Amino acid sequence: MSTAAETTPEPQGQGPLAGLRILDLATIIAAPMASTLLSDYGADVLKVELPGRGDGVRYFPPFKDGQSLWWKVINRNKRFITLDLHQADGINLLKQLLPRFDVLVENFRPGTLDGWGLPREVLWAINPKLVILRVTGFGQTGPYSDQPGFARIFEALGGLTYLTGEPDGEPMHSGYPLGDAVGGLFGAIAMLAALWPRARNRDLPGEEIDLSLTEGILKVLDYLPIEHQQLGVVRGRSGNANQYSAPSLVCKSADGRWFSLAGSTDALFARNCAAIGQPGLAQDPRFANNGARVQHGATLNHIFRGWCAVQTGEQVMAAFHAAGGTIAPIYNAADIAADPHFAARQAIVDVPDLELGSVKMPAVVPRFASAPTALRHSARAMGHDNDTVYGDWLGLSADERQRLRNAKVI
Repeated sequence: MSTAAETTPEPQGQGPLAGLRILDLATIIAAPMASTLLSDYGADVLKVELPGRGDGVRYFPPFKDGQSLWWKVINRNKRFITLDLHQADGINLLKQLLPRFDVLVENFRPGTLDGWGLPREVLWAINPKLVILRVTGFGQTGPYSDQPGFARIFEALGGLTYLTGEPDGEPMHSGYPLGDAVGGLFGAIAMLAALWPRARNRDLPGEEIDLSLTEGILKVLDYLPIEHQQLGVVRGRSGNANQYSAPSLVCKSADGRWFSLAGSTDALFARNCAAIGQPGLAQDPRFANNGARVQHGATLNHIFRGWCAVQTGEQVMAAFHAAGGTIAPIYNAADIAADPHFAARQAIVDVPDLELGSVKMPAVVPRFASAPTALRHSARAMGHDNDTVYGDWLGLSADERQRLRNAKVI
C-alpha cells in the first residue's frame, strides 16, 4: 500500500505487512519497539538517528565487544540512516523522504516537530495519506504533556508499581521496563488500526495517533478504576499470591527449584488437588468455587507450598503432568535456552549480525500460516544505509553526500 516513489526499491520485508513502509524517528524502547513489531511482520522500517550520537539504546547494557546486545534486538530488521533535523538541510532531506512512507513514528515532546517547521499540516501537504504515530509519556495534551517520561514513570503513575511487591513491603518495579513494552504493543496495534480503513479506502486522508504510555498502563490494569469507583477499594500489593484466583503461589521444591502454581477453574483445581495426592480438597465446601477459594487462599497456598517443599523438582513436574495440573518451573535465560518445547517451536532463533556473526533472539510472534515472516538481521551501525537511501533513493551524488557528512547533517 506504499506511496513510495519509483526511485525507492521494493521493500525487503517478508510477511503479511510486506510493502508497508515506516519512517522511524523515535528513540529508546517503546516507540521503536512499535515499529520493530511491524517490521517483524514484513514492514520495511527506516530508522533515523542523530549523527554521531544515535539512539540512546546503543549505550544500554549488556555489552559484548562494545556492542549493546539490547540494541541489536530492539531495532532488528530495520534500515539505518543518520540525519540531523536541527539543520535546514536535514529537514529538507526528511521532506524528500516523506512521500515514500506510509507511517511516521516519533516520540519527541509535544510540539517539537512543529518547532522544526513540520506540523501535521506540512507533513500531510507532503504526504496526504501519512499516518503519524506520536508516542509520549503523557499524551499531546494535559498538564503533564511537556514532562519527560520513562518506563518507571509510566508504571508508577499508571498504578502498576503500587500493586507489585509484598503486602508489608515497598512498591516494586520489575527488572525490565514493562511500561515501554506495553507501549510498544499499543503503538503497533494503533498503527494497524489506522492503516486498516486506509487499505479499504485509499481516498481517506492521513491520521494522527496520540499514544500516552501512562494511559497504556492504565488500560492494562483495566478494572482498578471501576473497583475504586463502585466499591471504594484501593487495591494493594499481595506478593506472589493472586488476588483473583486460589491457590496461586510460588513454591520451592526440596532440591531448590522454583515453581509457579495457578488455575482458577473448578476442573483445574480438582486436577491440582489430585496432583498433590489430596483429591478430597475439591469437595471441601471452603473450596467449592473460585470465589470461596480466594477467601481461603492462604490456607490453600500453605497446603500446596508444604507439599512442594518435600518433593524434588522432577517429582513436582511428574505429579502435575500425570494429573493434568497447572504448574510451571520458573525459568531463567539458561533454562529457556535448554527447553525442548522452545527448541521444537524454534522460539529462539539465530539472526545474522555484522559484528558478532550470529545472535540469538526471540522469533516473530505470532506466526502466520500463509504469510511466513523472517528475521533478516539484527540492528546495525549508525548510518549503515546512508549511501543506499541518500544515493540510490534520493539521487544525491557522492560529493553532495560528503558535503552533508562534513556538515554533520548525515
